[in-house]
Amino acid sequence: MQKILGYMRKAIQHYGLISDGDRICVAVSGGKDSLVMLKGFILLKNFIGIDYEIIALTIDPYFNGIAGDYSPVAEICTEYGIEYHIIPTQIAEIVFDVRKEPNPCSLCARMRRGALYNSAEELGCNKIALGHNYDDVVETFIMNLFTEGRIGCFSPATYLENRDINIIRPLVLAPERDVKKASRNFSVVKSQCRADGHTNRQKTKEFIAEMEHREHGFKDRIFGAMCRAGIDGWT
Repeated sequence: MQKILGYMRKAIQHYGLISDGDRICVAVSGGKDSLVMLKGFILLKNFIGIDYEIIALTIDPYFNGIAGDYSPVAEICTEYGIEYHIIPTQIAEIVFDVRKEPNPCSLCARMRRGALYNSAEELGCNKIALGHNYDDVVETFIMNLFTEGRIGCFSPATYLENRDINIIRPLVLAPERDVKKASRNFSVVKSQCRADGHTNRQKTKEFIAEMEHREHGFKDRIFGAMCRAGIDGWT
């Protein structure tokens, strides 16, 4: 976890992600990124010099009509005395059975975000932390360019004026390989989504891996270009 704490601390300080008095809703799916982020927030409190509070929150889509098993998340929260909430939804049923979406990820993401924002507001949080890592940044930029024909990416920090809440991404400087290494100490919740592994993001991930193999440093050059151009708050 030492490397992850370094990446998180750098991102928090460089992008001004958190401040004294913040009540942060940490969005935890149970996957490697969100579990590592949650543990990182817990450990950072010991030395970062910022007084903040965290609440863990899981949006359960109820894949296949069954409640997910988020006991690994609950165990971490119990161990460290972190408030934890699981919000049951009908997202999976709506996306797959009612709407029968041929490309389900977009609608699922929008519905998850809506449920997340509503829950964070009800819990009195002023910030929501999402677990996007360094590789996610590059993948999203490539997807936007090739799929939508636009130059852009999500930002390290975004203020939602209509919600009066800030979205922060403290893992954006952490490469996925380091997140994977750190997650070996956790019991990761396996996604039950039937589209898992068959998404546009997965294809993009494979494309970037191929380019990285052929042109070492490909990911870093893309990320560097974004930062130098100041795209969507990346500086």
